[in-house]
Amino acid sequence: MKGLYAVYRKEMSHYFVSPIAYIVVGIFLLLTGFFFTRILGFLIEQAFEMGMQGGQFGGVDVPSLVVRDFFGVLASLLLFLTPILTMGVYAEERKRGTMELLMTSPVTDTEIVLGKYLALVTLFVIMLLPTLAYAAFTFFHSDPAAPWRVLACAYLGALLMGGVLLALGSFFSSLTENQLIAAVLTFGAFLILWVIDFGSRGSSTGIGAAVQYLSVIKHYDDFTRGVIDTSSLIYYASFIFLGLFLTVRSIDSMRWRRA
Repeated sequence: MKGLYAVYRKEMSHYFVSPIAYIVVGIFLLLTGFFFTRILGFLIEQAFEMGMQGGQFGGVDVPSLVVRDFFGVLASLLLFLTPILTMGVYAEERKRGTMELLMTSPVTDTEIVLGKYLALVTLFVIMLLPTLAYAAFTFFHSDPAAPWRVLACAYLGALLMGGVLLALGSFFSSLTENQLIAAVLTFGAFLILWVIDFGSRGSSTGIGAAVQYLSVIKHYDDFTRGVIDTSSLIYYASFIFLGLFLTVRSIDSMRWRRA
């Protein structure tokens, strides 16, 4: 555990002095703030128009629609921005030659991988925390109040989806010294998981159901509706474990090649 904490502390100190982390977090917050404002304004305008035309304003659940639309946009932003956070986790160390020093230190491959991954997750949580202000705004300025259960589930879904992307990004970063290649591979892999069910929607065959199960956005949509499905939790946990396991094997292969 001491080795894991040492790696975690080293990574966190690196993030706080790295301009990339500040740039990505800044862009993320700027875009989420912009889209939240646009989504909220559009839905309120639509609700007023419906109320004036047919007197159905009370039938529009604006808070729930804001949550669903906002977290849909948030997922798209994570698809583009998170690979930038993971591209240098191992690739930069390999390029600078510090990976060899890390592997010769008294820490195991698992401690290296878990320490770096937990630091990434911590940075990801820090990136998401300011968006709670949008949730608070929705809660205090809506009648009925914003659905806290749906909000909690949506944030859980965002954390799990982000955890999958961080695990996969770590693996691809461990395969190359080129950060750009690592980012492209991460983006490509996650995009495949994103769109894999497009051709099988509405299919009732076993293969179609299996392909739909592999879709990362299908499970994410359940969370944005306030639904926590055991199969979705297993799905995300499995991909996180797979990404970390492959990263450990990749680090082990580097150690073996240098032996």
